[in-house]
Amino acid sequence: MNKFQAITVLVAALNLLLMLLFPPYDYLSYTNNNIPNFDGFLFAFGDHSNRVVNHDFLSIEIFTVLINAMIAWVLLGPRVRLRRRLDRQNLVLLGVALNLLLALLFPPFQDHYTGSKALLPSFDGFYFVFDDNSMRVIVPAMLWVEVIFILINGVMLWLLFCKPGPRELTAAERFAQSEEALGRQVRKQT
Repeated sequence: MNKFQAITVLVAALNLLLMLLFPPYDYLSYTNNNIPNFDGFLFAFGDHSNRVVNHDFLSIEIFTVLINAMIAWVLLGPRVRLRRRLDRQNLVLLGVALNLLLALLFPPFQDHYTGSKALLPSFDGFYFVFDDNSMRVIVPAMLWVEVIFILINGVMLWLLFCKPGPRELTAAERFAQSEEALGRQVRKQT
């Protein structure tokens, strides 16, 4: 592990600590049939009546930080630093990290009224997570699908831009090479 990778681990650990100290909370209103409305990020050890931790959103946050830390670990590794800094594979990794960050900053929301009346979750739009979303509910199933599609597309693009390794020779090709090498040696001797 080099010093850049150590810094990556330290930053990821600090991010995880902050996320666990200030998890996302939902407000449970008795007037809205106990439909959880996104309330924001509150201190974990505080007294929060009628509020519950939004475990789905918290797990997506943790998952995203760990994936971004792994991407940074790969980008800052000693083998990667020897080749060009921004080749296609590295750009794909940076794009995946940026997309995951944007997916968390603008999660899918639905109105709390449609959330209480509908059997299936509906979609109202993507809103900035730090705005006033007291009348909205995060749609965790849609956010999970979004994160999974970002990761699958990133893996496919990363594999598409992978340079093929050396091809292994068949037995016949090896035999032909050895005969060719012997023929050259015989010609040099004469």
